[in-house]
Amino acid sequence: MSYFDKPSRPPYLLIVVLMLFSAIVGGLVSYTIAPAVLGDSGGDSPGQVLPQEQSPPLPGGDPPISTGEDSPVVAIAKSVGPAVIGITNMQGTNFFSQPVSSSGSGFIVDGEKGYAITNNHVVEGAQRLLVSVSEDEQFPAEIVGQDPKTDLAVIKIKADKKLPQVALGDSNKVLVGEMVVAIGNPLGKEFARSVTVGYVSALNRQITVPSTKGGQEISLSLLQTDAAINPGNSGGPLVNTRGEVIGINSVKISLPGVEGMGFSIPITDARPIVEQILDKGYVSRPFIGIYNFREITAEMSQWYDIPQGIFIGGVVQGSPAAKAGIKPEDIIVEMGGQRIASFADLDAFLAKQEVGDKVSIAVVRDGKRREVNLTLGEMPQD
Repeated sequence: MSYFDKPSRPPYLLIVVLMLFSAIVGGLVSYTIAPAVLGDSGGDSPGQVLPQEQSPPLPGGDPPISTGEDSPVVAIAKSVGPAVIGITNMQGTNFFSQPVSSSGSGFIVDGEKGYAITNNHVVEGAQRLLVSVSEDEQFPAEIVGQDPKTDLAVIKIKADKKLPQVALGDSNKVLVGEMVVAIGNPLGKEFARSVTVGYVSALNRQITVPSTKGGQEISLSLLQTDAAINPGNSGGPLVNTRGEVIGINSVKISLPGVEGMGFSIPITDARPIVEQILDKGYVSRPFIGIYNFREITAEMSQWYDIPQGIFIGGVVQGSPAAKAGIKPEDIIVEMGGQRIASFADLDAFLAKQEVGDKVSIAVVRDGKRREVNLTLGEMPQD
């Protein structure tokens, strides 16, 4: 038998000692690192997992997802919904003696007096207005004033009681990505006070829409939202998470393949219009006294070798423009020291002026620049 075949006794004592040592070391390591990895609900060690209600809030405020009574949408529906109205525009009868009507939405801003805001196109051409305040209540209403240029109107509900009203916010503080809620009556009273949720997609979108009377198109600066807006939502409120109205739902782009593109009139832009309607019954705007004017674009300017600006087709007799010596075929290039190259420039300048303001106007006539001064009049209501 060789040395390698020689039997030997196993070192049992050494094995036992090694097993005890490993168990002690392993226990110490597990005790030290296990709370940090797995959490420990029994104390305040650094690895403790806090209960959910004690977890740190997400950056920027509370978590955006909530349900039941805690949902801001539920709170908005309860607080704002009762002040959202359905408007039925009765326009008489057609050739076959059938009643002609259309519907839209609005919201009450003065529950004591019954004043409500809506779009002008919702009440345009109405012979009679009926307003539904709830499923069981309907009242007649009358138009206080309309402003086709901004597609706004104010109506007065003839109710025999105080009505609920909304709170108005500040649309100048609205941020892209902010959650909003639209409330209205899409497709009529069968879907009254429907609530849809979305976000502010963009600010200051310039949208051109046809006027309600088929005349000159109107250009509006609007909030864009992906909250669902459908026919019948027009005139209803767009509301922020504080329950304040920040917009008036007015326009939706309806094209094949296009979804989630609705637009609202910013409430801060609408307020001065509404205040003038309540005060005067109409909106007072400054008046120059020109008509049939055209925009000379950069391309036209280059092609015809004329300055870019507003070409004047005609001058109203006795108007501020006529008194200042402005003539047909003059081209307005500057007002009040500001360059006027487009209709948007002209509208933006006049929007900042008031009736009675004195302004300087630079025109080009026969290739020569001339400057005149005039006092802005008031735009005729017709």
